[in-house]
Formats: sequence, structure tokens, C-alpha cells
Amino acid sequence: MPIKNAVVTGGARGIGRAICRRLSREGISVVVVDIDESAANMVAGEINGKAYVLDVGDESALAGLVHDVEKDTGPIDLFISNAGVGYGDGEEGAASKDGGLHAIDDRWEACWRVNVMAHVYAARYLVPRMIARGHGYLVNVASAAGLLSQIGDAAYSATKHAAVAFAESLAITHGEQGIDVSVVCPQAVATRMIGIEDDSESMDGGFGGNDVDGILSAEEVAECIFDGIREKRFLILPHSQVATYVQRKASDHDRWISGMQRFRKRLSG
Repeated sequence: MPIKNAVVTGGARGIGRAICRRLSREGISVVVVDIDESAANMVAGEINGKAYVLDVGDESALAGLVHDVEKDTGPIDLFISNAGVGYGDGEEGAASKDGGLHAIDDRWEACWRVNVMAHVYAARYLVPRMIARGHGYLVNVASAAGLLSQIGDAAYSATKHAAVAFAESLAITHGEQGIDVSVVCPQAVATRMIGIEDDSESMDGGFGGNDVDGILSAEEVAECIFDGIREKRFLILPHSQVATYVQRKASDHDRWISGMQRFRKRLSG
């Protein structure tokens, strides 16, 4: 079935904004969802789309989004759950409640709501509608940290692992009901997530280790995502090297842990 209507969360900046632009160029009607109203309106105006403001970690708000979009725009053919957060480990390390990069009451709770439960809420209200129609596409943007790990951010790594596992469950459970599922696992992308502001044209990462396999632009990642959707690939890897790292990790987990320990030590000086 052709994709006519799409929703992109975290659509006002970074990868989300690039995806909105890429879909719009294909003639797809896009709803730009973000917690930042002015930024969402700006992107929606640029692509002749619609803006919708909400916190994706709020289940009732997500339910309202699905209801409102399908009522006002039409059936949601493609839902890209892209919004995500990361705060870094606090002074107490992996189990720290406080984030290292931003002030946060409990980074674990915040990461869980946005990086995992937002995907669950979207599926909870979309899957029954898509099954009834016999088609639909869910794309969950996770991270290479969901297949490997992110040094210095345990909450981000754990919740991105959960996001990958949930996408697998969606594909296994609902694939035969006409629902396509993809999960996106990039490494470093030139966005605020690694300390690079929008439109800066900088490719210098904001913290150590970002440039190991090169930093991709948000536009490059959006193109990779679009290609993956067109080919209906489950695992979309903008950095192809990640596939090799996953194989190495699976073949000798102890050796992989030792290597990551050495890498962490090198990054910390």
C-alpha cells in the first residue's frame, strides 16, 4: 500500500526534521510532532505539513494524537517514533539517578518514558487500527547503543536495548497481520544529542568517541531510513560497521567487554 500520511515524533530537529523533509519530497503528508511548539510549527510550515505538540511519554497525549490525526488527516500509514533523550551518567556512575549532561530528577525514569514507553504507547493505539485496515508501518528510531552500548550513559543504553527488543516483538507478533516494522540504529549523528546544534554544519562531536566511525549528517540518516522503509528492512543501520561489531560481540562477549573497558579508559584519559 502506498504511504499517504505519516507522523514523525521528535520531528522539529535533527533526524526527525530531516525525515519530515524527506517524506514530504515524496508527496507524503507529514504531521510534525514535538514538545517544542515553535520549532514544530516552523518545520510544518516549511513542508506544508501539520504540527502537533505533545510529550511522547504521556500515554493519554499519544492516544489523543492518533485519534486527532486519523480524524482530521486520515489513516496513519507510517508512524516514525523518533523522539529520544539521553543525559549521561552522573557522578555515581551507571546506576546514578542524576544525569551528567543535563539536570534531571531521575534520568532512568525519563529515558524509560521517552525511549521505550513512547514506542509502546504509539503501537498500543495504532496496531489495532492498522490490523483492521490490513496494513501499516511502524518505525522505531533506537540507536547502535541498543545493539552494543553507549559508554558513559547506562540509562540510554539500557532503554535503547529495550526499544530494539520491543520492535522485534512487534515484527514477530504482527508481521503476518500486514504491519511492517523497522528499527533504526545509528551511531553518531550531527544533532543536539552529541552536542552539535542544528544547521551548524559542524561534524565535530560534542564528546569523546563520536568520530570513531564518522559522524553522519541528519540528512544522510534520513535518506538511509527512507531507503530502509522502501525496502521494508527490519534493521536499518546508517553506520554499516555496526553489523560487524554486533557479530564480534555475539561471538565472544567477554572479549567485547574487555575491549569496551579499554576504550572507556582511553576516552577518560
